[in-house]
Amino acid sequence: MSKPRLEKGLVQVYTGDGKGKTSAAFGLALRAAGRGLKVYIIQFIKGGFDYGELYVVDKIPNISLKAFGRGQFITRFPPPPEDVKQAEEAFQLAKKVTESGEYDIVVLDEINVALNLRLLSVEKVLELMKNKPAHVELVLTGRYAPKEIIEAADLVTEMREVKHPFQKGISPREGIEF
Repeated sequence: MSKPRLEKGLVQVYTGDGKGKTSAAFGLALRAAGRGLKVYIIQFIKGGFDYGELYVVDKIPNISLKAFGRGQFITRFPPPPEDVKQAEEAFQLAKKVTESGEYDIVVLDEINVALNLRLLSVEKVLELMKNKPAHVELVLTGRYAPKEIIEAADLVTEMREVKHPFQKGISPREGIEF
C-alpha cells in the first residue's frame, strides 16, 4: 500500500491571545499520525524550555519534532543575534522539510511570534506558503499572526482569552500549561 497523501494540503493559522494554539496543532498532529500521515513539528523559540510534549512525541510513530531557541524569553529589541540565528536555522529546516514533500503535515509552532519579534521576515514565510508542495498541509501557530499571513492562509483560527486561571493567581501547571 502506498503512503497516504492529502489530496490538497492547505495552510492553517492558529493565533490570538488565548490558550491552545500549540495544543491544537499537536492535536492535529496526533490525529494525522493515527491515520498514517507523516508529521514534522518545528518549534521556534521553544528550544531549551521544559514542555511536556517533548517527553512523549518521539514515542509516537510518524511524528518528528525539532525545537530551536535558547531557553530564554526574548525581551530585548532588537533581539540578540543568537535568537535571530536560531530562528533562521529553524526556518531553513522548515523550508527543507516542507519542500521535500516527504511529510504530509508541517507544523511551524510559534513562528508568528518569531515574525512579531522580527527574527524572520514575513516575505520569507509567505514565499514558503506559496511554494509548498500541493499535498503538504502547513500549520503556523503563535500570537500576533501578521495580516499578510492571515490573508494568505486557507484557515485561520483565533484563540481569544475570555477567562484564564492566571487572573486568579493560579500558576502554570505541569502537564496542563507546559
